[in-house]
Amino acid sequence: MDFIRTLGDTVKKARKRLGLTQLKAAEICSIDSRTILNIENYRGNPKMTVLFPLVRGLQIDSQEIFYPGMEIKNPSVSQLRFLIEDCTEQEAAALIPVVQSFLGAVRSNAAAKIK
Repeated sequence: MDFIRTLGDTVKKARKRLGLTQLKAAEICSIDSRTILNIENYRGNPKMTVLFPLVRGLQIDSQEIFYPGMEIKNPSVSQLRFLIEDCTEQEAAALIPVVQSFLGAVRSNAAAKIK
């Protein structure tokens, strides 16, 4: 039952990172506040109909729940991943050339500074 502990810890950490009470987090996720309480106290094993809005509403990187051993070394990358996962296919397709161009410029600037 390690996954219950992982979920509870992850939800609590995300809620606190956002500065939310359990009640406010429940409102944002459209779930009962007792559900958040139970999850954070390792008594909850939510169905997908609760888990999905919880992960989305608290901006939790799903890897934190499903791959808890995988260390998230860069919170900024995690935040970018969340933003990208929230994009439509059309938005993501429009972002690809922008990101590629931006990364090319940043990396070439960094390489020029090294020389």
